[in-house]
Amino acid sequence: DTVLATNTSALSVTAMTQGLRHPERVVGLHFFNPVAQMPLVEVVRAERSSEAALATAFAVAKACGKSAVGVADRPGFVVNRLLLRQLAEVAAAVERGTPVEVADAALRPLGLPMGPFALMQLVGLPVTLHVLGTLHEAFGERYPLSPGLQALSEAGRRVTPTPDGTGRERGVDPDIQSAFGPPGGPGAPDAQGVLDAVLKGLTEEVGLMLDEGVVTAPQDIDLCMILGAGFGFHLGGLVPYLDRTGWTTRVLGTRLLEPGLASIG
Repeated sequence: DTVLATNTSALSVTAMTQGLRHPERVVGLHFFNPVAQMPLVEVVRAERSSEAALATAFAVAKACGKSAVGVADRPGFVVNRLLLRQLAEVAAAVERGTPVEVADAALRPLGLPMGPFALMQLVGLPVTLHVLGTLHEAFGERYPLSPGLQALSEAGRRVTPTPDGTGRERGVDPDIQSAFGPPGGPGAPDAQGVLDAVLKGLTEEVGLMLDEGVVTAPQDIDLCMILGAGFGFHLGGLVPYLDRTGWTTRVLGTRLLEPGLASIG
């Protein structure tokens, strides 16, 4: 009756159960880095996960002092699917000619704990590219691959400056621009264009995740993003922010929450 749990961030939990005599005892128990600080655990429901196994996973997360959210076994689950869409849009803008420093600063209005390139450095470029590849395979050009990031990874390059005690590593290393080619050109988005592409992409993924049943309600997405990705608490959650700024209406044709309703507060 032992429950088998995996901390995978993108691989299919259901695929891991193939060939097992008791696939119902397999669940995902996805913690977030740095584990000591991030309070979220995604409890991943594979195709044949039993209620007993899922209940055990929730109990383990609670015993660890974490907040658990149940998610379906879809590529990237919730947090990584949204974070990688965000990072993919930023990288795609740089590939089109946006200077790396402009792209890195474009998301500051969202109040995230770090910029996109600092996040890639924290996770590690090989891991970031592996998850991006998994999502590209599953969802196609919504998650475009980045030749520039691939070249940096193969060269073992950092994408942020080496820490020197001044905090420079919180930003992007301007020297990595060479991996993407010279900036500029008629198709290069400015900072607002990068932010708009990210918000449009996030709205699209939120709508698709709700349609796919990855979670049962928009509030689950907001809880995941605040506790697992450090999305600005002052914004009340990702979905209320997308509602207030009109992105859900423009992209999905409707608001996802009642006017004035915040997921967190």
